[in-house]
Amino acid sequence: MAVKILSVDDELDLEILLTQYFRRKIRKGEYEFTFAHNGLEALKLVLEKRDFDIILSDINMPEMDGLTLLTKINEMRNPALKCIMVSAYGDMGNIRTAMNNGAFDFATKPIDLDDLSRTIEKAIEEIEFVRKSQQEHSQLESIKSDLAVAGEIQQAILPSKFPPIPEFSERVDLYATMTPAKEVGGDFFDFFKIDDKRVGFVIADVSGKGVPASIFMAVSRTLIRATGMRGISTNECLDIVNRMLCNESVDSMFVTVFYGILNIETGDIEYTNAGHNPPYIIRANGNVETLPLSENIVAGMFEDFTFSQSTLKLEKNDSLILFTDGVTEAFNTSGEMYDETGLEKTLSTIGQKDSYETCQAIINDVYAFAGDEPQSDDITLMTIKRIK
Repeated sequence: MAVKILSVDDELDLEILLTQYFRRKIRKGEYEFTFAHNGLEALKLVLEKRDFDIILSDINMPEMDGLTLLTKINEMRNPALKCIMVSAYGDMGNIRTAMNNGAFDFATKPIDLDDLSRTIEKAIEEIEFVRKSQQEHSQLESIKSDLAVAGEIQQAILPSKFPPIPEFSERVDLYATMTPAKEVGGDFFDFFKIDDKRVGFVIADVSGKGVPASIFMAVSRTLIRATGMRGISTNECLDIVNRMLCNESVDSMFVTVFYGILNIETGDIEYTNAGHNPPYIIRANGNVETLPLSENIVAGMFEDFTFSQSTLKLEKNDSLILFTDGVTEAFNTSGEMYDETGLEKTLSTIGQKDSYETCQAIINDVYAFAGDEPQSDDITLMTIKRIK
């Protein structure tokens, strides 16, 4: 597209000189000149067309001088519109004022057209740089908007109404929360009813960050839920899910998973821990226990791996606390990590809180520990408390 130049000068001879000197670029469609003879006429053209790239303006003109025109153009706040001011060599005071007020460059009369040509080329380079930056900024804003929508969608697929299974609420108190470190996260949790006595629960952490992790998170969550609702054992469920993830995995992504099935009548839990952080149990008497480390590997890594299952039992008023490593690997401004020691200290003070209060107590303690240090990983917590 032609570079559009508005020449503003009350001397008609300049129009002839410019047209003659730049005739080849005009003929090739590289430059397109428009001429005005005072500031008012130029301002009207600028407001009507709004497509000029360069304004070549004399300073001393009737009706509206070049400095006033420059002020009006600056009010338009168009960084891609460059003004080159022209005045007599002895008028350096006005030229200096123009440069201080945002003019791109200047030329002195009588105009050296070769020098003016180089100045115009320099202005064009600056215009192209500004426009490229504006385009990149627009693209970043679009990506930011898309990520915000993706974050909303991601949160929407996680349980948000508690209790998640109202008919079980008299026997078990269920709550979970996920706070992503960025617009989208790789952690997820889920609750789902298997039958009249059993509820499935999942907490997981996908490798990596950003959009790839969020997509893999959605796939993993869907596969575990769909497979788990068939009522099969937790290890059989993860055997199936692992094979499917291995077949679909891109860039060697994997997911740590803790999948359990709670019998709400007996408090018995069968579970499979696929490389996830070992949960804690707060017993009714306040004692804190940690589950043993799992010998299972993460899901999505090796297709032929066979997962093993374990069991535990929640008595009345016992709580099972599950979390992702965004909790224990939170850092403070001194570079210290919250780690399991910090979590265990908090758990030892919780006592008989409900599931929501337990999760909030941990989150508040993590944030207090981190202080002004930015959150570096998703923070996800789940509490399952047996009521009776």
